[in-house]
Formats: sequence, C-alpha cells, structure tokens
Amino acid sequence: MSKTVLIVDDSASIRQVVSITLKGAGYQVIEGCDGKDALTKLDGRKVHLIISDVNMPNMDGITFVKNLKQLPAYKFTPVIMLTTEAGEARKEEGRAAGAKAWVVKPFQPAQMLTAVSKLILP
Repeated sequence: MSKTVLIVDDSASIRQVVSITLKGAGYQVIEGCDGKDALTKLDGRKVHLIISDVNMPNMDGITFVKNLKQLPAYKFTPVIMLTTEAGEARKEEGRAAGAKAWVVKPFQPAQMLTAVSKLILP
C-alpha cells in the first residue's frame, strides 16, 4: 500500500518537480494550489504527509497548517514547509503552527526524500 503525500504550492512547476520526485520513490501524490484548495482535498482520506509552501495567495502555508491542526483526522499529519523563506522568525512561526521540518527552495530531491522518509506516518 503506497503512502499519500499532499503537495501545496501555488507554483505548478514546483508541484510538478516535487510530485515527480515523490512518485519516483513510490508515493501517491495529491496536489493543492493554495491553503484553501488544499483543505478541500482533506476530505477524510488518509494523508501520510503534507509538503506546503509558505507564501501563497488565498491562504498562506502557516495559516493552512494552523487550520489543518484543527481537523481531528489530520491533527497528527506531519508537515514539511518548502519555501524560499530561510529566516529564523518565519521558521519559528512554522514550528509554532505545527510544521515538523523546513526545506528551503531550491531543494535537492535526495534531501526532500530523506525528510519525507523520516517524517512520514506509518
């Protein structure tokens, strides 16, 4: 049974790169174009991990993670923030919201897969 990862990013090219990386490693992928869209994808199906951008229209990544943690079915779903933001204050905000890791763009596929395999739910 392959595990499912939700990718949330307003950049279609980033979603594509992450998706190809994950599918190549055997994961199933769901995509959301911003926080609002991503929340509609969380319809009760099992998601083992979420990778989210920080800066997005409609709902940014930090707000998305805060909303996510309010949903009983996804309260414990690990989140990796994937962003161009490298500032400590932003990272702290992400951690406070519930993000488990912070990967800065541009990322190395191997680095991404290592983070995913460490954090993904059983």
